[in-house]
Amino acid sequence: MKRTLLRFILAAAAALCITDASAADGIVRKRLFNPDSIPDELVLVGADTVHMIIPEANYGRFHRGLFNWLYVPAGKWGFGLNASYGELDTEDVQVLSLIKNVNLNGKTYSIRPSISYFFKSNQSIGLQFNYTRGEANLDRLSVDFDDDINFDISGVSYYSESYAIATAYRKYVGLGRASRFAVFNEVSLEFLAGSSRFKRMYGGEPKDTRTITTQGSLNFSPGLCVFIQDNVAFNVSFGIFGVKFRNEKQSTDGVDEGSRFTSGANFRFNIFNISLGMMVVI
Repeated sequence: MKRTLLRFILAAAAALCITDASAADGIVRKRLFNPDSIPDELVLVGADTVHMIIPEANYGRFHRGLFNWLYVPAGKWGFGLNASYGELDTEDVQVLSLIKNVNLNGKTYSIRPSISYFFKSNQSIGLQFNYTRGEANLDRLSVDFDDDINFDISGVSYYSESYAIATAYRKYVGLGRASRFAVFNEVSLEFLAGSSRFKRMYGGEPKDTRTITTQGSLNFSPGLCVFIQDNVAFNVSFGIFGVKFRNEKQSTDGVDEGSRFTSGANFRFNIFNISLGMMVVI
């Protein structure tokens, strides 16, 4: 009789340790144990039950002990707005007595609204719309190497504007059970159309060059995302790698100067390609 009662008490204690109901957030959690002895949980999201640790294939010889925790469950929609801004301004700068009277100012900014759908937990696909504008003015620049090489430049201005649409895939890696922090990698295929204007003095006469640009690019942007509220997240991303194909058609003072096609790739960190934004998940 005593042995039977002891077995019943142990069984009840094990059941209490395995099942945990949270009334505060309305999420029912059930603890599991995977083959690596790492505690997992089942979470009730709407009418579905999903794993807190997303199963992923291990292609290495050893398990590194890193897990992809649930960050955003499947079936959610994300509405985002990213923006970036950069500015440069120099006045009365002198470099080794060679470059004097530098008066340069410029700025560039972009606004990118987006919409995405989480077709799998921590994975989304969506559309992005990007507006970018940049301008620069060089009021004066004096260069003095010696008596034979010295000149002044003034009245130079540059202006550009572009519109782009992109389809983007983003994969998040949750950094903890609380579903608060995550890193992500974004891959986007973008198509861009824009124009620019370059005005300067040449031979004592003003010149006005206009360029119409079309471009296609494949971009890779890692970043960090954090939920600051239940459905509102702040994210920052860095453009570090991209492949682009660009076509430009140019004219000066209304005279057609032809077109050119260029392509290239870059792998570098660019401080002017840092994007800050917000995302609302519903």
